[in-house]
Order: sequence, then structure tokens, then C-alpha cells
Amino acid sequence: MQQPRHRIRRHRHPIALAGATALVIAVMATASSNLPAPSRASAGPSAAAEDSPLGACRITAAMGVQMSEGMPTAPGYARSTGRIKALNLMIDFSDAPGSGTAEERLAEFFPQTSQWFRTSSYGRLTYLPEAPVKGWLRMPLPFAEYGIERGSPYEPGYRDLVKDLVATADPKVDFSAYDLVNVLVTPNAGPSALDTVLSVTFSANEDAPYADGVPLANTSFVYSRQDDGSGSYVETGYRVLPHENGHVFGLPDLYTMEGGGSVGHWDIMSEDWGANNDFLGWHKWKLGWLDNEQIDCADRTGTSEHTLGPLATEGGTKLAFIPLSAETGYAVEVRTPDGNDAAVCRPGVLIYKVSSDVDTGQGPVSVADSTQDSGGCTRQPNVHAELSDAPFRPGETFTDRANGIRISVLGKGTDDNYRVRVTRP
Repeated sequence: MQQPRHRIRRHRHPIALAGATALVIAVMATASSNLPAPSRASAGPSAAAEDSPLGACRITAAMGVQMSEGMPTAPGYARSTGRIKALNLMIDFSDAPGSGTAEERLAEFFPQTSQWFRTSSYGRLTYLPEAPVKGWLRMPLPFAEYGIERGSPYEPGYRDLVKDLVATADPKVDFSAYDLVNVLVTPNAGPSALDTVLSVTFSANEDAPYADGVPLANTSFVYSRQDDGSGSYVETGYRVLPHENGHVFGLPDLYTMEGGGSVGHWDIMSEDWGANNDFLGWHKWKLGWLDNEQIDCADRTGTSEHTLGPLATEGGTKLAFIPLSAETGYAVEVRTPDGNDAAVCRPGVLIYKVSSDVDTGQGPVSVADSTQDSGGCTRQPNVHAELSDAPFRPGETFTDRANGIRISVLGKGTDDNYRVRVTRP
């Protein structure tokens, strides 16, 4: 089952722990189809292996949940560490001839996407984009005849489109040589992203069409341009692709049907339009970009103290996790205006709940807002402002009375390290 992708402009009551009502501004995110099955790619990190010493903090993947936040990541997704080869194909149609050159379309996303993944992964993911066909690949049917709709699955329009794409590209492309596929559609095919978002990813899909003996099981399609005229597109328009490829690596949508009020701009799987932002620390651990040694597990009764370094910098302890059950817990990390988080306007300790038993697009992560109803600290376009000042500062405490959890920020040290105290029954 697929969750459709929406652009929302309305008030909502977010499921963030703060419970604040916020205006969702220009939310853009994408959904994926997840049909787990064995594949030649080994999905997820070795850090999340079954014999992980972190015990209860490695919450399990829930059965029947699409793109579960649990560990380990289900088989069938693309590898998230090492050298990843990405095939990029630029396509157009007789009723939507290529807008500009195909190489110009490719340049909208590269090298920015490769650089984004290099920064986010601390160099553990080397993303190698290749485009063996330099020009537009003209599809045999007009775009309108494929019947592509928002969130439509691999039947029937996409199956026909991919079949034609493979037949057109196969003489020049060995599909078996790549870990994932990006189909960059001419932006004048279909509606504007301001009206309807067609971009979608099919990930870990064993029912996908085959090419050169392999299923196109991890394939992202990007349409239109996320350009609202604010002037931000030149710097941030590429970010739809790292979001889509996040699904290829097994990550769920963190936006909901109502928009980005659950996580805001703290993860690219929530908001991929507007100012730059990184992955959450939980996702970096899940992807194998953080080692077990960089995680503190606060699973014992009583009080524990943790010193956490900024998520944007390499090395050191990055994440404290407080399990509530086998499928839920609180993550604690430090976010600063560095690396992919250059737009952070209130540095501090970010606290959020992770639920592995919640489907993609239904709110598997929810951020606690330390400054409820403040309106946020950013005025950058296309950013969920209310949660932009969510991090906690020294002297502030998050409390979950129902579960008896207290997370207090004790102080800030050198190099933006923060000391945190966790109290649990």
C-alpha cells in the first residue's frame, strides 16, 4: 500500500509531543511502496545486527509496518554504506519534450546530492551518480497516455512506463550494474509541484519490473520542480532526491497527511523543500553511519547522565536512547548550525519519540517542542516554523508523566557538547 504525497496549506493539530497547533508551510515529501523480500543488496547497517549489545535500545521492526523505524532494516533495500552506484535516466515525451537539455536536468541534482550524502554519513556513503545516456530518452507514448497519478503504484501506468523505459534504454544501459535508479522526468510533464506532487519511490519491491536480470526494486521518479518563486530553489531544489533515495535505503516518510507538524524541518524525510536539513541521529544509526559505541542506552531504572556532541560533527557520542517498550522510545541528540544543518536557528538538545509500529506517513517520529506556540525562530521559506525552535537548552526539562520519564539539559560545554540527565522509574 502506498501513502500519497500531498502539499498542505492549512492549520492542524500536530502529533508532536508538544501538542502545539502550527501552520504547515509548503510541506513537500514523498511516499514509497514497501514489499520486503530478499535481494542482492544487504539493507541496513551492521551496527543494527541482531546481536547488538545495546539490547532494549535497538527497538525492533514491527511486522506488517511499511518501512518500520525498527532495527534491523528489512531486506530488499539498497545498501546505505560504502560505494553506491546510482543510475540516472532523463526522460521526456512527445507531449512534453525535454525542457532544456538532459544534462541540465541532471545538474539540478548533482553533485549536490552526492555531497549531501557524504556530509550526512561522515563519509561512510560514497554516492556515485552515473548517466550513461547523456540526452533525453523519449518514451514511445505521450505522458498523458500513461495515466500517472499522485502516489500511483507499479500498476498499471508505472509498469507500462518502466517497460518502455527499459526497452528504450537497454541498448545503452546495463541495469544490473547499479544499486538504485533515478528517473529524472522532464519538469514540464504533468502538473506543477505547486499543485500536485508526482515524485515517488518504489523501494524493496519484489514485484517490480525486471531489466538485465534484476528487479528495478529501488527506483525513484522525480517530476516538476519544487520552485515557488521564493528564490530558494537554486540552493535547495535538489533536496527532493536525497529524500526519495532515503526511501531506497529503507527510511519512512516523517510527514503526515496534514504536513510536517510532527517532525518539522529536523529530518529530510519530513520536509525536503526549503532550507537544508540533515537526518535525525536515529536514522544515522539505522543506516550504519553511527557506530554502537556512539549510542548511550538509558534502559536502567534511576538516573543516568550523558554527554552528547553535535550530530553534525564526526566522532564521539551522538545519541542517547530511552526505550519505553520493544517498539518505542525517546531519542536525544544535539543539533547545531553545521554541516547539512546550516539553517538551524536554535541550537540545543532535540528530543523525539520513535515508534517502530507506526507506518510511513502516519507519524513514526514526533518531536518534542521546548517552546510551544512560539511561532518558531525562522522565517526562511518553506520551513515548518513552529518546530524550528524545538531544541531544549540548559536548565530546561522534558517530562513524560505517563511513563515517568524526565530528560533534563544540565549544561553546555566546549565544542557544543551538552550534558543531559535522564530519569526513569
